[in-house]
Amino acid sequence: MKIYDIITKKKQGLNLSQEEINFFIDGYMNKSIESYQASALLMAICLRGMSEDETYFLTQAMLNSGESVDLSRFSTFSVDKHSTGGVGDKTTLIVAPIVACLGGKVAKMSGRGLGFTGGTVDKLESLTGYKSQLDPEEFLTQVDKIGVCVIGQSANLAPADKKLYALRDVTATIDSIPLIASSIMSKKLASGSHNIVLDVKCGSGAFMKTSDDAALLAKEMIKIGKSFGRRVRALVTNMDIPLGWAVGNRTEVWEAIQVLSGKGEKRLTELCVALATSMVALSLNIDTGLANSMVSDAISSGKALSKLREWIECQGGDASFIDDADKLILSNYKTEYTANKDGYISKMIADQIGFASMHLGGGRAKLDDEIDYTAGIIFHKSYGDYVKRGEVIATMYSAKNEFSECIATLDNAISVTDTKPSEATLIFDIL
Repeated sequence: MKIYDIITKKKQGLNLSQEEINFFIDGYMNKSIESYQASALLMAICLRGMSEDETYFLTQAMLNSGESVDLSRFSTFSVDKHSTGGVGDKTTLIVAPIVACLGGKVAKMSGRGLGFTGGTVDKLESLTGYKSQLDPEEFLTQVDKIGVCVIGQSANLAPADKKLYALRDVTATIDSIPLIASSIMSKKLASGSHNIVLDVKCGSGAFMKTSDDAALLAKEMIKIGKSFGRRVRALVTNMDIPLGWAVGNRTEVWEAIQVLSGKGEKRLTELCVALATSMVALSLNIDTGLANSMVSDAISSGKALSKLREWIECQGGDASFIDDADKLILSNYKTEYTANKDGYISKMIADQIGFASMHLGGGRAKLDDEIDYTAGIIFHKSYGDYVKRGEVIATMYSAKNEFSECIATLDNAISVTDTKPSEATLIFDIL
């Protein structure tokens, strides 16, 4: 078997066998296949696509390239949630304690932020003392004890995906539905949960720009999950505008507390309730109506907020901020972003707002960049709101007194017009 022949076969639009795909993954991992050869095959896949069987074989090969987490001790109660990325997406901080306090087992490995997309682990590490690295038995024992544990993603889970993704990132081969689906699902399957809820984003702040493309990706991932014996549900959601009021790290933890206290922004709360409802319905094997009622009660009763406190403390973090969340939005410097005219906010481009937060120090251009945990943006006005000239739209926070780049980026991201825009759809579909 030769990689040249495999590249040629896919270039011609023919389907690759399981043996050929395994040969490719094994060879790329052991360095007998060069990066330029792997790049050629990835480009052929982008242009020619993959069949359902090929996508399954690729997912399996990447899954088998490393270790898998064994969550069998939790039976069918284990449940994971994955978002395909976005701006202001702090949903894990909200849904994990909700699901855990209702009996689900949330054993989750999360990533760090890169570019305009924030990472859950960064938000958690912004809390003093929080331990994002635990040994496997500590991880499982905590889930057994309190129902939730969130740590950094292990390098040993689907390492072939990590290596391939780095190559895709620099060879313009990111935007392929089979490659995205197999990448996401190889990691989710390796993480071990019996139930998986996917939040598939679409819009300016997402890989998928349209709801139709996001639905295609969602369906592909559902098929993969079912092929491996997992229960999977997907929500196709809007990422044209940021999710909630806050973008950053501690700023987003602050907002998570607002939601769990029953005082959250409407769209963010609605999405978190929908995600948690799907997670509870799958993990407890109950109907959606009952799950929704239980989720609403978990928030209104304060049980979910109490579970957040227990979770943070169990992983060594200082949870005193829950009693005074405003401590989380203290920084060396802050300044206000104001409206330049009267009118309605008719545009809030999500990825640009993510980049604005990066300029403050709240994100990374490279994975080894250091983050300013105090940096971020809190919006006081959102899409569709009426503002007057000079009225505060947002407050920016940073350890550095440098706001010019952030303000310039917000100027490009936010538009105020005379006409009120139509209401933005939040959830396009549940599959």
